[in-house]
Amino acid sequence: MADSTLVFIVLGATLAAFVWGRFRYDLVALAALLGSVMLGLVPGEEAFLGFGHPAVITVAAVLVLSRGFERSGVVDVIAEQVLRVGDRLFLQLAALTGTVVVLSGFMNNVGALALLLPVAMRLAREHDTSPSILLMPLAFGSLLGGLTTLIGTPPNIIIASYRGSVTGDNFGMFSFTPVGAAVALAGLVFILLIGWRLVPRRAGKASTEAMFDTANYLVELRVGEESKANGLTLRELQQELEETIPVLAVVRDERRRAGHAFFGTLREGDILLMEAGPEEMKLLEDKAGLRLGKEAEDEEQEAKEQEAKDEEKTAEKGEQAEKRSESPTQQKAEQREEEATDKKKEKKAKKKEKEKEKEEKSGVDTEGLQLAEAVVRNDSMMVNRTVTQLRLHNQFGLHLVAVARDGGRLKQRLREIRFRPGDVLLLQGGESELAESLATLGCLPLASRDLTLGQPRMLLVSLGIFAAAIAAILLGLLPAAVALSLAALVALLVGVLPLRDGYHAIDGPVIVLLGAMIPVGQALETSGGAALIAETLLIWGGQWPAVVTLVGLFVITMMLSDVINNAAAAVLMAPIAVSLANGFDAAVDPFLMAVAVSASCAFLTPIGHQSNTLVMGPGGYRFGDYWRMGLPLEIVVVAVAIPMILLVWPL
Repeated sequence: MADSTLVFIVLGATLAAFVWGRFRYDLVALAALLGSVMLGLVPGEEAFLGFGHPAVITVAAVLVLSRGFERSGVVDVIAEQVLRVGDRLFLQLAALTGTVVVLSGFMNNVGALALLLPVAMRLAREHDTSPSILLMPLAFGSLLGGLTTLIGTPPNIIIASYRGSVTGDNFGMFSFTPVGAAVALAGLVFILLIGWRLVPRRAGKASTEAMFDTANYLVELRVGEESKANGLTLRELQQELEETIPVLAVVRDERRRAGHAFFGTLREGDILLMEAGPEEMKLLEDKAGLRLGKEAEDEEQEAKEQEAKDEEKTAEKGEQAEKRSESPTQQKAEQREEEATDKKKEKKAKKKEKEKEKEEKSGVDTEGLQLAEAVVRNDSMMVNRTVTQLRLHNQFGLHLVAVARDGGRLKQRLREIRFRPGDVLLLQGGESELAESLATLGCLPLASRDLTLGQPRMLLVSLGIFAAAIAAILLGLLPAAVALSLAALVALLVGVLPLRDGYHAIDGPVIVLLGAMIPVGQALETSGGAALIAETLLIWGGQWPAVVTLVGLFVITMMLSDVINNAAAAVLMAPIAVSLANGFDAAVDPFLMAVAVSASCAFLTPIGHQSNTLVMGPGGYRFGDYWRMGLPLEIVVVAVAIPMILLVWPL
């Protein structure tokens, strides 16, 4: 069998696996690489050279520098200004989308979105705006912003490096800016004037209050003398129930302890604050003997009141007997005294009744429970795993309280839920450990965070290091991979961010995807597969001008990026673009630029880019919602990008 045929079989299986989504894209890419080695398409000694490719190193360095911006407070300064826009929807959209477009040009676009996502959620809640109106424009804006510079998005870095291997000269830092900036500006104008109106409104459903209405689910359960829970630890109680019903707090002697930090044994009189529906309530009563704290308290109160009434009646009878023997003057004085006492009692009763009504209206007090929302990222270790498999409480000190998917709260048992990218989780944990645990799990916090400004010195140092790296690239002193890696190293050495955070910033799955797919893409070229595809396209479009084929390449790449990772799309389409250019005896630059722009414009589906997936849960979107704004936006992109490419990079 010819090598080109084998390459097509491997790529076909790889694309099918990417679209299926059962296995994470880095595992699929690694399987494709090893399969190519086994079939002899990639020499064994060259199998892992992709991991040392300049594009891979550049992406890793950009991720570290992006985290440095976050840590030093550069982005928080911007976010603080965004929060001041007021309640006009147009201004909110302009501030959020415009900011993310600018940020995405100089840092990883997923990182820029992750930083502004909590800001968008806070704006939506403070001004009673549906999050769905803000979040899709924000995600699309992050993709548009990445088009503007070399480091804005991985496809730009890949195409720049590929051009170097073909022509001996890479694209520069701002080679993408004329075309990318024009497309980004046109896309931004479209989103602000028309696009947001096409987004389906998920009013109420996507808000946290609707997804996680904890006031309707939190209940107080009392441990009685004969309760099975009496004498058990919380872990033993979970084992007894055979269910992961989270205990959010334990109240003892009017002091509340958070459930995740309570390691003692339960005893009579303890009140458990739990997140439970009707089915769980029955289970708790049957298996653990727990009763609603309110009911138990009411019964005790009724018994005490009845006893007090009986005592009062006995005392009244004695007083009446004494009154018969008293003088009329004494009786009048005592009567006035009794009336005054009755008025005081009446006032106290009314006050007590008001307090009771207020307590009932406010529901269960959730203050201090340290509940946090987070969205599951595409590369999260939680994907396709259950809470039991992850051992959330034992390993990470977290309680899972609830899960929302597609804008609605899941009603099934927590232990049966297999997490998916975009799921929104309601978690409880210690305030100090919560951020670290979420980072380890691969979740993005959504809670309205307080904006903490970095040290001014580090803010300026971070910007200075980045500016020096850009200057070195522009002046031709250092290649982009070396300059940016050096900048990342200096940032770590001077303490802009800790070394541990630097390693956490590197997106492992993306690095593995690039390192594995680069040799496979080269195999497509060396086997003659790319030339074969180009020849077929030339036969079909041979009678048409080269510009028509350029448009076809642009559209095909864009469609491919809607179903597979944009970096993978760029790796696969770059050799085909060069073969097409050679077939037309035209310059390679316009064809490579077409691939770079189109590979980053995945607007039709939530799976085409991480930014789209990250907003799916918080925005309450469904799979079919994206094309409503995405399809017209892609038409705008094609209409602007092709003339600009031909103007800046003539055929």
